[in-house]
Amino acid sequence: MDFTNIIFAVASLSIMGLLFAILLGVAAKVFAVEVDERVPLVRECLPGANCGGCGYPGCDGLASAIVEGKAPVNGCPVGGAACAEKIAAVMGAEVTAEEPKVAHVHCSGGCKAIDKAKYEGLQDCNAAMRVAGGPKECAFGCMGLGSCVSACAFDAIHIVDGKALVDTEKCVACGKCVSACPKKLIDLLPKSKKVHVNCTNQDKGAVAMKICEVSCIGCKKCEKTCKFDAIHVENGVAKIDYDKCKNCKMCAKVCPRSCIEPIPTPEEKEKFEAMMKAQAEKAKQAAEAAKAEQNTAE
Repeated sequence: MDFTNIIFAVASLSIMGLLFAILLGVAAKVFAVEVDERVPLVRECLPGANCGGCGYPGCDGLASAIVEGKAPVNGCPVGGAACAEKIAAVMGAEVTAEEPKVAHVHCSGGCKAIDKAKYEGLQDCNAAMRVAGGPKECAFGCMGLGSCVSACAFDAIHIVDGKALVDTEKCVACGKCVSACPKKLIDLLPKSKKVHVNCTNQDKGAVAMKICEVSCIGCKKCEKTCKFDAIHVENGVAKIDYDKCKNCKMCAKVCPRSCIEPIPTPEEKEKFEAMMKAQAEKAKQAAEAAKAEQNTAE
């Protein structure tokens, strides 16, 4: 065996390795990109979900944006207040307290809405939309095919009775379901708000009644009942102003279509109707008394 050739080969590889190492070291110095030392510290504070709910490409993107001042310290919807406090400590900033939000689906139709055709295609809402606007007679409601379910990384939304339903305990308000819904039925709302109009149908009342059992018909009973000017009928459908809403639930109790949640029980409806009747009678008596007093004075 010729050891000379072996020694030569080993020596050649060693020299080449040393040269490449030197070249790589020099290149690393010459082409080095300066990274703010706070970026990895902020990154460690983030949960690592990489859901994109913050609007940036994953947790690394958000960490860089926070350090650069392009995103707030509470920009991560998944980490919540605890995460924001840790990041604020790294950045030497203060956390602005914000009310937690959850996703809400503005549709309660589902199985209560009439189908116009049996859809047997790809189980995806965006795909179904391309087939005559979807399988439901209601052009505004949930199709129940689960594009929002597929988009959620937290198992916080499911199809129940033919419509999407959010699990508020699991929802982190990442906004993925909001983006996934082709009908734009899902919003991120303050968690403290409990009263919601679960219909977006803008058809005339007679049409809406025929195609869904729980559609809004624009009767304006909710609008007339609300004492806080917090609900109005716009484009044929009731909409809540959450800045004014006090969660009194009066609109839900007066709604003849049960499209405003929380849905009142029959007992609650009965008590509400009795109260409204008593108030109307009292107002009538007061008006009659005032009229009688005026006649006497004359």
